[in-house]
Amino acid sequence: MEKIEDSKKKELSTNRKFLRLFWKLFGAGVAFVILIFAFANWGIFGAMPSFDELENPESSVATEIISADGKTLGKFYLENRVPVKYEELPQHLVDALIATEDERFRSHSGIDARGTMRAIFSAGSSGGASTISQQLAKNLFHGSSGSSNKLFRVIQKVKEWIIAVKLERQYTKNEIIAYYLNTVDFVSNAYGIRSAANIYFNKEPKKLTVEEAAVLVGMLQAPSRYNPRFNPDRAENRRNIVLAQMAKNGKITEAEKEKYQAKPLKINYTPETHTKGYATYFREYLRDYMRKWVKENPKKDGSTYDIYRDGLRIYTTIDSRMQEYAEEAVEMHLANLQKEFFKQQKGNKNAPFIQINQAETKKIIDRAMRNSERWRQMSAQGKEEEDIIKSFDVKTKMAIFTWKGEKDTLMTPRDSIVYYKHFLQSGMMSMEPVTGNVKAWVGGIDYKHFQYDHVAQGARQVGSTFKPFVYATAIDQLGMSPCDYIYDGPFTMPKGRYGIQQPWSPKNSAGKYYGSVTMKYALAQSLNTVTARLMDRVGPKAVIDLCRDLGVKSDIPASPAIALGAVEITVSDMVAAYSTFANQGVYVKPRFVNKITDKNGVVLFESRAETRDVMNKDIAYAIVKLLEGVTEGGSGGRLRYTGSGGAGYHTMTGYPYAFKNPIAGKTGTTQNNSDGWFIGMVPNLVTGVWVGNEDRAAHFKSTVYGQGATMALPIWGIFMKKCYGDKTLYVSDEDFERPANISVLVDCWKRAANDSVIGGSSKRDSLAPPTETVPTEFDF
Repeated sequence: MEKIEDSKKKELSTNRKFLRLFWKLFGAGVAFVILIFAFANWGIFGAMPSFDELENPESSVATEIISADGKTLGKFYLENRVPVKYEELPQHLVDALIATEDERFRSHSGIDARGTMRAIFSAGSSGGASTISQQLAKNLFHGSSGSSNKLFRVIQKVKEWIIAVKLERQYTKNEIIAYYLNTVDFVSNAYGIRSAANIYFNKEPKKLTVEEAAVLVGMLQAPSRYNPRFNPDRAENRRNIVLAQMAKNGKITEAEKEKYQAKPLKINYTPETHTKGYATYFREYLRDYMRKWVKENPKKDGSTYDIYRDGLRIYTTIDSRMQEYAEEAVEMHLANLQKEFFKQQKGNKNAPFIQINQAETKKIIDRAMRNSERWRQMSAQGKEEEDIIKSFDVKTKMAIFTWKGEKDTLMTPRDSIVYYKHFLQSGMMSMEPVTGNVKAWVGGIDYKHFQYDHVAQGARQVGSTFKPFVYATAIDQLGMSPCDYIYDGPFTMPKGRYGIQQPWSPKNSAGKYYGSVTMKYALAQSLNTVTARLMDRVGPKAVIDLCRDLGVKSDIPASPAIALGAVEITVSDMVAAYSTFANQGVYVKPRFVNKITDKNGVVLFESRAETRDVMNKDIAYAIVKLLEGVTEGGSGGRLRYTGSGGAGYHTMTGYPYAFKNPIAGKTGTTQNNSDGWFIGMVPNLVTGVWVGNEDRAAHFKSTVYGQGATMALPIWGIFMKKCYGDKTLYVSDEDFERPANISVLVDCWKRAANDSVIGGSSKRDSLAPPTETVPTEFDF
């Protein structure tokens, strides 16, 4: 008995020892876990986010460029992310997310205990049990570890738990949902749900359908694996799993699940890049503007805003509808006109250049080679100049621009330079004359292939579009009016006059003279000798002074020849100058930014119109009436008529515009047909268009195709047709405002009784047809 009792005592003692050991080990385990959590919370295993960091987590947010009508034109970013609020998310997207990623999201406090225990006991085979809050913690503060070290992964998971609980205390459930969806990388340069919705479906998140929302939620498990663009079958299968989870959780019915699952996977892939989309040239101009702005407008702590990470919102004056119409107008006309240019270059061994020799052609090509990206990169690699030049004659695979889309081809870089020199380029800007708000900006035909901006960057000779400045100076300084007569005949300015070195004898473009004509008729017909006589009376300095007041920044030589447009000016400066006439003599500096806010909506900058009085409103209105004459019977008359006009007009057939409202405008054509211009005005919109090749030596052979009325005016006509067709734009079709008690005679019909033969020469005031032949839209 004693032996049995001793044995029992020993067994009991042993059990007690094991029990004590168990509790010691258990206590040690609990203490270890507590210490792990404590050490993690104290930052011993790496810094943990502070309260401020939890309140304002560091994330890269794109700067958004917003049009005047509330559309996103583009973004500046390192990560293409623009956050949305919970209210901007459709309920079915939220339901899909919770049903698939975290069924008990609404009931836990950051850690799903049931899911965690299931994951532990199944060794992770039944899922990782990461809640949405934990996934947000990982996305915000340490990302995916990617480490195979189990201890490190455990520590990372502990940190996730701690951060997740803190996030739950800091934010509401709805805020966590929105925050999480804003942090996810959906690949294809889509960071966050808004970019993903726009890139994969070309719509805002709020407009996602149930099945589209299921596609994006399905991507969360493995964005590349379930990418609907590259792996549509996997994406569709994953979408159907998400829909099944929604049905399981009662968010959709079984019938709805089957209906959505039966639908084919459809996406509308719309990549967002700096070279794609609308207003690419404007966006690049805005980027340079913002680089300067952030330097001049630091944060309160003295640091500089980062336009790629700080989530600024730039509210521009650009109207997305007008921008779209402007780009469409350029494409519609130039794609057509380009065919004619290529046709005329056939047989030209020096194509696309005309009237220059091979040596001059070589200089142009050599200059283009040295300015190319290929030359820059090879030079940076330390390549010898001889080797770089040789590389331009080695055939290379490349994607080249065509008006029908990019084309893959095999071509030497030298030949590609010659090919691109063939293309007609364009600069176009549209502006409200009263506010200075720039509504449309087209700097070229394709930013990816042609990055030179012909609106603000490129100044070109303006031709006859300069003449209204001469006329305005004459009306102001000489007290003349559009109805005054002036002699149109051979004219020579003697040597020494205004410092000229040789006698100057300009001729009219058609070689014809009309005797005594009104100023209105002279400008409508763009008579060179009349403009030269006016310049002789007022002198170059007075005209240059007026141009400065009108905002022209280009260097203007003090030469009488500027009267005929021998001066290079940007499209933006020309539009602003003409806008002064439409704005009753008040110059308004072009304005393209309304305001800038930070990512929280705090206004950092608001622009104000910069104005100055330039001329009396009577004089400004007189110029408007002169310019109306250009479209009533001058080179701009083709904007109006598709059939026979009334008395004093001519028959113009084949032109698709048929505008009946008042239009003031001026065409311009430079020597050798290198530059074609048209600037057109209605009371609340002034639009300037330039067309030409990159190099002046490349141009049409004849004025029939090379003049402004053929190259530029049709773009204005197409654009305005589209604008008038959109009744939401409210583009004016009314008369220009006439000053009360105007002191300048502008109603030339009042002199009709005196339009008799004087001195054997017929006085001309009726607006006769243009002297040049102009092809219609349908000739090409």
